[in-house]
Amino acid sequence: MTTAAAPPGRKALTIDRLCAGYGDTQVLWDVSLTVAPGEVVALIGSNGAGKSTLLGAVSGLVETISGSARYGDVELTALQPDRVVRAGVVQVPQGRRLFSSLSVEDNLRMGAYLRRDREVEADLEKILTMLPRLRERYDYLAGRLSGGEQQQVAIGRALMARPQVLLIDEMSLGLAPVLVDALIDILAQIHATGVSILIVEQDVQTALEVSSRAYVLETGRIILSGPSAELLDDPQVKKAYLGV
Repeated sequence: MTTAAAPPGRKALTIDRLCAGYGDTQVLWDVSLTVAPGEVVALIGSNGAGKSTLLGAVSGLVETISGSARYGDVELTALQPDRVVRAGVVQVPQGRRLFSSLSVEDNLRMGAYLRRDREVEADLEKILTMLPRLRERYDYLAGRLSGGEQQQVAIGRALMARPQVLLIDEMSLGLAPVLVDALIDILAQIHATGVSILIVEQDVQTALEVSSRAYVLETGRIILSGPSAELLDDPQVKKAYLGV
């Protein structure tokens, strides 16, 4: 995907020398990356590299040790998770983390729990138009849905928060290729509205094909970065992640 024309007021997400971890265990060391307005950026790496930890640190869910994550002039690492969402940075978590005993409708509406404006219903209708399968499953319990349908609910829930930057953690995990292709089409629609996207993926081929730029994270450190098309041809990436 090329960089979309971002609506006025959209800012860059800038992560600068970020160190983070859990208690006494440091996971990230001096991680720096940027996501420009309207850009799709991939963060790739093997399981345990620290990708989810990075998204957690940006989202206010993981303790930072030093460094910063900023959206425009807002320091995200100083905020509680709800304030990060209010700032416009919203995460689609790994494993979907839906409320399985609630309906699709209720899960979608949970994404708007911080909103007090009058456009919630209009946004809900837009999301159901973008994700027509969810309209068909509107009254179903989320726990009864297929994996692909649950991922659509998780994305729709995030969109209900009106993100300016969407953080997507392991979108393709456990899904068949045909379902991943459908989700990629959905990402293209979201991106076309000007939303910036940072996608974290173990499926390196998919991540590099949908993004314009990418970073490679290994044992908590960025070891490579550049245009996604170039990384697809990089011998180190081919050997480590593509089995070539």
